[in-house]
Amino acid sequence: MDHRTIKEIPKIDLHCHLDGSLSKECLQELFGRQISTKELQVEEDCKSLSEYLEKFDLPLQCLQTENGLRRAGYDFIKNVSEENVKYIEVRFAPSLSKGKGLDCEKVMGAVLEGLEAGKKEYGVEYNVIACAMRHLSYEENLKMAEEVKGFYGKGFCAFDLAGNEAAFPIEGFSKLFQQIAAMGIPFTIHGGECGRVENVTKAVEFGAKRIGHGIALRGHDAAISFCRDHNIGIEMCPISNLQTKAVKTIEEYPIREFIQKGLRVTLNTDNRTVSNTNIEKEIRFVQKNWAVTDEEIMTMMRQAIEVSFAENSVKQKLRKIFEG
Repeated sequence: MDHRTIKEIPKIDLHCHLDGSLSKECLQELFGRQISTKELQVEEDCKSLSEYLEKFDLPLQCLQTENGLRRAGYDFIKNVSEENVKYIEVRFAPSLSKGKGLDCEKVMGAVLEGLEAGKKEYGVEYNVIACAMRHLSYEENLKMAEEVKGFYGKGFCAFDLAGNEAAFPIEGFSKLFQQIAAMGIPFTIHGGECGRVENVTKAVEFGAKRIGHGIALRGHDAAISFCRDHNIGIEMCPISNLQTKAVKTIEEYPIREFIQKGLRVTLNTDNRTVSNTNIEKEIRFVQKNWAVTDEEIMTMMRQAIEVSFAENSVKQKLRKIFEG
């Protein structure tokens, strides 16, 4: 695809964090001061995931009031609309926005108001994924889930588990996801961003429909077959994964292996601002480095429809767009 064609094709993004994707303009407006790009984006030579995560401190400060949350949701839709994104699932952790005394219900409500205002103006279909956090207690994560579940089907579509995967392995979250499954709400789980393949396979055993990143599946044929047999969506975020050192080199990145072995791979941005990326850049990046073909790009977009948490009516609409 040439640059013009990449701009024009319809796109879907299923793994994108709100706090890592706020525009510089939005943050400057909310802070009332100039903000340098260096404060928001990782350097080219980012050393680790922990260094990468430091860039979230600043935007999170803007997500502590209903006004900030509404403004963030609107800004997010405005920006993704410029890339011909037709559907996006944006995720964030409601529990991390309670600094000014809000509860998770008010936090979710404010974000949804902002996203809906953006949709009305720019026409991008969206859904929200609520992240439980690995470093928070079972009680705190369950309280968040209870407070936001009333929005299910009204712009909120699924749960996630995010945070420091190496320090908090998946086994500690069995009880939480039993409770979430009992609510009848689907979930994805960040798994295999660090080196442990069990974080992926256990997440699937818990009932996860998708896996965030899944890099640790690389070279594990039995685990790959297990995910393929369960029709698990793999939310790959190539630029971010290289920056956080989920893999050390481009040659080690398993997108080609995953495609060839029949996994339901999707292409995503992870953190648009922190990684200085967008879905167009991700497409160009995989085509340049792993010879991903135009046809494979469109297959990933169509797979994204099928593994998305969108309602059937939205999926039908998207299928028609991607038939053209």
